[in-house]
Amino acid sequence: MRDVERGARKFLPLSEATYLILASLTEPRHGYGIMQDVEAVSGGRVRLGPGTLYGALTNLLRQKLIRRSGETGAGDERRKVYALTPLGEKVLVLEGERLASLSRLASDVSKRLGGAR
Repeated sequence: MRDVERGARKFLPLSEATYLILASLTEPRHGYGIMQDVEAVSGGRVRLGPGTLYGALTNLLRQKLIRRSGETGAGDERRKVYALTPLGEKVLVLEGERLASLSRLASDVSKRLGGAR
């Protein structure tokens, strides 16, 4: 196993919120854009408050899974923009593979048990 993959695996499993934040950052975004995207892709099931989001972003920056990639706007309307690092990309891919494997297992189990009752 390569060192990058081994290093990425230590972050797994991710919480749902962290996975959704990282997935949102497949395109650079500012905080409010991340909150909107997470809500949209989760069908409104996950809504991140500012405190939760900015706490998570601080942790992800510290872990070097994301980086600041500039600012948008001008004056008082400036917003910090975040993007994935190569390590963050690897973590996101590995977690997606892990979740896909669990999803396949869940489908098999459901079929064996006759689906929802």
